Amino acid sequence: MDKKFYITTPIYYPSAKPHMGHAYSSIIADFFARFKRIDGFDVQFLTGTDEHGLKIQRSAEKQKINPLEFCNEISQTFRNLSETLNLTNTDFIRTTEDRHKKSVQHLWSQLEKNDDIYLSKYSGWYSVSDEAFYNDDEIEDIDGVKRSISSKSTVEWIEEESYFFRLSKWEKSLLDYYESHPNFIGPESRKNEVISFVKSGLKDLSVSRKSFSWGINVPNNKDHVIYVWLDALTNYISALNYPDTNNQLFRNFWPASMHLIGKDILRFHAVYWPAFLLAAKIDLPLRVYGHGWILSGDEKMSKSKGNILDPIEIINEYGLDPLRYYLIKEVSFGNDGNISQERLEDCINSDLANNFGNLCQRVTAFAIKNCSGKIPEKIKFEKDDLIILNKFKDNLENIRSKIDKQNLNFYIDYIVNSLFEANKYFNDQEPWKKKDDIIRLNTIVFTALEIIRKISFLLYPIIPGSVLKALKIFNLNENDIKLDDISENEFLIKGNNINKIDILFKKIEKNND
Repeated sequence: MDKKFYITTPIYYPSAKPHMGHAYSSIIADFFARFKRIDGFDVQFLTGTDEHGLKIQRSAEKQKINPLEFCNEISQTFRNLSETLNLTNTDFIRTTEDRHKKSVQHLWSQLEKNDDIYLSKYSGWYSVSDEAFYNDDEIEDIDGVKRSISSKSTVEWIEEESYFFRLSKWEKSLLDYYESHPNFIGPESRKNEVISFVKSGLKDLSVSRKSFSWGINVPNNKDHVIYVWLDALTNYISALNYPDTNNQLFRNFWPASMHLIGKDILRFHAVYWPAFLLAAKIDLPLRVYGHGWILSGDEKMSKSKGNILDPIEIINEYGLDPLRYYLIKEVSFGNDGNISQERLEDCINSDLANNFGNLCQRVTAFAIKNCSGKIPEKIKFEKDDLIILNKFKDNLENIRSKIDKQNLNFYIDYIVNSLFEANKYFNDQEPWKKKDDIIRLNTIVFTALEIIRKISFLLYPIIPGSVLKALKIFNLNENDIKLDDISENEFLIKGNNINKIDILFKKIEKNND
């Protein structure tokens, strides 16, 4: 297989339990991984946890346990989240693993060997919460407390001996790279933000700390631990067994197809990480995409207010696939989005229960009753049938192109419109009035069943569990889902049995008081 796709989520900082932002990044990454798989790609999908740094050390000290014990417990909640979200990740990396430590120390040695690291003294503002350094113009004073303007986290003044990475040396190389690789950063607004930051001038970056010990030691200097971001970013190649660049994983999947991240960590991925890679003479990833935040407004999160942001709580109440569908449809990809209990319930009732679930139920029930419970054998397509069937074939390359540009809004709109047209087709064709014309009745049923199959294939990356239930109508399973086959108008085997399925989505009873 020569089509390879490597997608990564940010590796999550396990200082507290997972929240909706973690779930969002993971679900979106899983969408792309599933889409590429059904399009014939060999997919490597990485997620994991970033377990070093002062914040972790302090959290562990509060609980009076050692940092690794703390990380083992919290990291497991993220691993559990992957299962809860039905993710298809092929690897889960922890920065406390030996394979990762070896990679980080080797990368450090390469940077040092190439004279991109030197020892000096650091003094400046540091956020423990963000594990990030800030300049004076990035700090504000709120009620006597110094905070980062962007994240609002508190910062503290730090002075200590530190190793530095010659980030300033790579300023022109980065700008040249952005210009020659216009698709490297997405969306466009984020790219402009990064270019503006780099053009304003890059300062050398502190890449070690002496004030705490929970981290990977600098090679040949046990007094220093490697800065958490140089450590964490390396996960994308340590998961491919770097520094062995001749192994099959690395040769097949590096450079990564896409690093999917939240916009708050864009600078680390689009400035620092490519600079490290350039300095180490390693190929850069093909794409870094900074999506927006999941917001809850200014109110405290609570179930009674309808702004709950605990993914597990929502899944327990509404189910996983409705949450996956909602996040992909209602949050315009690349922008910030809100979770609204009312809009979530509207999605379930309108799109999932009425448009998709009801279409599957009514067409299946009609076919079982009027076509002897089988895929109709004698059919003859007419113009109306071919118009709606061929729409999928005609749009296949456009769908692929939009996904390669991360245009999820187009994709979900295409599906919603297809569902509307499918329901309209079945209503307008009125097969219940065609019982005296069995060929026409059969053709309408066959067409409607094929449309259900095609839409199900497209819905699979979004709501995989529900789609697999729907495909039981045709005795199809996960291995049968191939994107190319939405072009086929006679994919279903005539004469095969049609199976009755349970209700796919239960409608939410709304209280109108």
